Amino acid sequence: MPDSRAVEAGHRSANLAGLVAAAAAATPQRPALLAGPIRWTWADLDALLDVAAAGLRAADLRIGDRVALLATNAPGFIRCYLGALRAGLVAVPLDHHAAGPEVAAALNETGARLLIADPGTEAAARSGAADGSARLVVIGSTGPDGLDVLLAAGRPGPLDPPGPGGEAIAVLLQTAGTAGRPKRAMLSHRALLANLDQCAALDPAPVTPSDTVLLALPLFHVFGLNAVLGQALHAAATVVVATDPDPVATLTLVADERVTSVAGTPSMFAAWAAQPAAAVALVGVRVLVSGSAPMRSEAAEAFRAATGKPVWQGYGLTEAAPVVSASMRSIPGSVGAPLPGIEIRLLDAAGAPVTDGDPGELGIRGPNLFSGYWPDGHGGPGPDGWFATGDVGWADPDGNLFMVSTRSDVIVVSGFSVYPGEVEDVVAAMPGVREAAVVAVPDEGTGQAVKVFVVGEVALDTDAVRQWCAARLGRFKVPRQVEFVAELPRSVAGKIARGRLRGLE
Repeated sequence: MPDSRAVEAGHRSANLAGLVAAAAAATPQRPALLAGPIRWTWADLDALLDVAAAGLRAADLRIGDRVALLATNAPGFIRCYLGALRAGLVAVPLDHHAAGPEVAAALNETGARLLIADPGTEAAARSGAADGSARLVVIGSTGPDGLDVLLAAGRPGPLDPPGPGGEAIAVLLQTAGTAGRPKRAMLSHRALLANLDQCAALDPAPVTPSDTVLLALPLFHVFGLNAVLGQALHAAATVVVATDPDPVATLTLVADERVTSVAGTPSMFAAWAAQPAAAVALVGVRVLVSGSAPMRSEAAEAFRAATGKPVWQGYGLTEAAPVVSASMRSIPGSVGAPLPGIEIRLLDAAGAPVTDGDPGELGIRGPNLFSGYWPDGHGGPGPDGWFATGDVGWADPDGNLFMVSTRSDVIVVSGFSVYPGEVEDVVAAMPGVREAAVVAVPDEGTGQAVKVFVVGEVALDTDAVRQWCAARLGRFKVPRQVEFVAELPRSVAGKIARGRLRGLE
C-alpha cells in the first residue's frame, strides 16, 4: 500500500496533461482515443495537445486564467480540456444541457475569459457569452470564431515554459447541488493525480494498460472526467468515446470496439440489463464499476442474472477527485474499503468516534482532497487534513463502508434520526415497488416527519405502503406521507435529486 505522503510528494510539480506525454513516449502508436472515424494514437493526441496549449497561450490567456467548456462528450472536448491544463489554465467544464442564463452565471462566477462550445451547445453559449466578458469559440466552426482559427495563432511545438502542476488548480467542478446552492470545488493537479494512483493500486485495477475503456459518462462531472478519462490516461489505455447515450447504441459500441472496462451509473446498468443482447455484447468486458449513486443489491443481482457479469460499487465525491472506496471484491451492500492512501473516520454529532457498527459522519484525509471551494478556498480540509463529507455511513470490523445517507438528508423525528436509505430499502423491497425516495416534511408535533415517493409497477395505495413499513421499521421511521410518481428526478450524475422532491428547486 503506497504511503499517502509519498504519493503526494510525487505530484508536487506534475501536470495531469503530462500523462499523455508519458504515454506518447512509451507507446506512441498505440490507440489512445476512438470515436467513430477518429482514431488518435498517443503520439497524435500528444501533438494535438501541444497545438491546443500553444494556441490558448497565444490567445492572451495567462497561467491560472479560466477556460469554460460547454461541449458534449467528444474528442474536441478532451483535446481542449487537456490542452488547457498543459497551458497552465484552469478548466471549467459546464453541463452541456445548460441554458443561456445558466452559462452566463457560470462565466460570471468563475471569471472565465474563454468559452469553448460545439455545434450542439452553440446557441446557449452565444446567449451566455452575450455580454462579451468571455470570448466564444466553437469546435468545428469554419468562421472567424472557430476553435481552429484560435489555435492556429500558436507557435508549433511544446510550450516553454510548460504549465504548472502540483498545487496549481487544474479544474473547477460543480458539486451535485441536489440540495442547497451548488459550489465549485477547486481540484489541483496533485489531487487528481493522487486519486489516479490510488485507483491503480486496487486489486483488480479498474483500468490497466491493456484495457479498452468506455467513456459514456458526462465529462462535465468528476466521475467521467477523472475516474474514467483520468484513469485511462494514467494507465495509457485506449478510450472509446460514446457519443450516443442510447442503451442499444452503447452496447453495440462495447461489442464493436471490444471494450474491456466500463464505469457507469445504476440507471445505465439497469437499461443494459433490459436489453436482450446485453450478455453477448458484454462477454469481453473484464470489469464493470457503478458509481455516482447507490446501486441496490436487487439491481446488482438482476444485472448479474441478465448478463453473467458482476458490477462492483464505489463511493466518492467531487471533493475527493472523486473515488474514496471501491468494492472490487464482492461484499453485498458495501461500497468497499478505502483506497490505499486514504484515511477515514466516523464521528457522531458531538464529534466523537462512533461505536463499531454505528452510523456516523464520514471524514476523509488523503492527498486526493480538493483545495476548498471557489474562489477563496473556503470549506476545504482542516489544518489537520481532515474533510467532513456530510455523508453518513457505518463500517464493519474489516473496514468495509456501508453508506446510509448524506448528513443533510437525515430526518429528525422527535429527536430521533431517520436515515433515508434504511426507509428506502424497506419500501423498495415491497412487491410492486420499483423505486423509492425519502425526504423530510415539517410536522407540528415531531418537528419533521418522513415522506416517501414511490415508483410502482402495479397499483398501490398509501395504507399498504405504511402497513408494510410498520411491520419492518420503528414507529418514528414509518412514512407519514406517501406519494406515487411516475419517476424520480435525478441529477446529471444519476443521484436522486432530493432538493427537487422537496420543492426547493
